Amino acid sequence: MAQALRLPVEQRYPEEFAALRANDKDPKPPGWRMSPRTVETFILGSQGKALEYEEDGETRSCVIDKKFYGDDVLVQRAIVTMASDRGLLLVGEPGTAKSWLSEHLAAAVAGDSLLAIQGSAGITEDQIKYSWNYALLLAEGPSKRALVPAPLYLGMRDGKIVRFEEITRAPHEVQDTLLSCMSDKVLVIPELAGSDGVVLAQRGFNIIGTANTRDRGVNEMSSALKRRFNFETVPPVEDLNEEIRIVRGQVKNLLEGTGSDDTEFPNEVMELLVTTFHEIRSGRTMDGIKVDQASSVMSTAEAVSVGFHSALFASFFGKKKVEPEHVVINLAGAAVKENRDDVKVLRNYWDVAVKPRANKELGLWKAYFKARKYLR
Repeated sequence: MAQALRLPVEQRYPEEFAALRANDKDPKPPGWRMSPRTVETFILGSQGKALEYEEDGETRSCVIDKKFYGDDVLVQRAIVTMASDRGLLLVGEPGTAKSWLSEHLAAAVAGDSLLAIQGSAGITEDQIKYSWNYALLLAEGPSKRALVPAPLYLGMRDGKIVRFEEITRAPHEVQDTLLSCMSDKVLVIPELAGSDGVVLAQRGFNIIGTANTRDRGVNEMSSALKRRFNFETVPPVEDLNEEIRIVRGQVKNLLEGTGSDDTEFPNEVMELLVTTFHEIRSGRTMDGIKVDQASSVMSTAEAVSVGFHSALFASFFGKKKVEPEHVVINLAGAAVKENRDDVKVLRNYWDVAVKPRANKELGLWKAYFKARKYLR
């Protein structure tokens, strides 16, 4: 696991989970690993307060980091929904941390974030519920030994959270396989007789779905399925300083273990990067000047990606210090995807927002403007 590119949440924060469980005095809903208040603390942090716990015969302490930046009440409503008989559906623009939130909620509630289904046009019912070991099926016929459980089966059997990413990308007939599991809390296996052919959902089971608003109309959920979810809209980060803090933290995490984690990323350069995404996404500069909006998603997640690639670029081809030109070199690939005219959006931004700041010689905006030649 030391060479894993990305550890699951439940393995990424062992000290935090140990501290939280040791200090969890509140009642837990049936099947939950932690109480709702403690789940909230894991997601939103302990506000700088260190929690003490015992491990290996010694007293240790741990500060719980904040993992989701946004509406705290939204997180509380999400936690309440997960303890109810309804599923939770997180909707919003791409890159607003819906999957991030669902993964951390599942890890905190069930101790397992890996029961995940990725919605796509090619997904089938057996990838959600169960399939068969065909060698055993041919040799012995339908039996529990020949059955290969999928995430929904495992979540119901073990009382865990199942994550359904991009649910509206899945075909309607696949989406609707969730109906009886969510309403009757039962999964029927027609091939098996008696009690072996019925999986009753255990306490703790629920479903967290995510859906991008840009996918609306692709495979719109049926009214029946919508009624089985509580919808929560996850908005983009509106505060610039908060977004800078998020991007800086995520870039730092991504650089760990890459051999480039000693690369310097100056605060002023980070501000250039995040301000660009923030202003193009909103269509207006911090000074109130209107700018063109890109057709691609200028999300916080994309800003993290550009920041990460800029740091790697500086490490491989620079002097291990991110410069404004490194950001510009890696910017076009994130902003220009489906529509080549988005290059014009970037150039317009440089003329309308970057140039005036460069003329006033504010910070590193002059160097940022000079790097405009890389916007191709």
